[in-house]
Amino acid sequence: MKNNCIFCAIAEGEIPSFKVYEDDVALAYLDINPFSFGHTLVIPKVHTEGLLDTPDETLAAVLARVKKIAAHIKTALPCDGFNILQNNGEAAGQTVKHVHFHIVPRMNGDTLFFENHKGDMDALKRLADRLRM
Repeated sequence: MKNNCIFCAIAEGEIPSFKVYEDDVALAYLDINPFSFGHTLVIPKVHTEGLLDTPDETLAAVLARVKKIAAHIKTALPCDGFNILQNNGEAAGQTVKHVHFHIVPRMNGDTLFFENHKGDMDALKRLADRLRM
């Protein structure tokens, strides 16, 4: 398996997938363990582990495909909206060490959700001061 990476093997055609888009830069295919109907993964064909080690040019090219594919999914299903997810590292839920984007179609009233918590304004100010570039 190329780079000992299942996503590289999928991109090379060594492992079958349910492709929805492919060009010389990226491959998009249905997630076999979907969060929702139409959940699609978009990967660059070059191997990089995560967001931080992926060249900016590659990210820009792949993100342009993510936008194009998401627009098509929104029309083709249809769906009310979608989430774009990108996980980095095991703690963030990255299970395959090949940078990838999830397009997760959403319907009004579906059961997927992200829960917000009221922030402490003083703590947020301190954090912003710490993180400001």
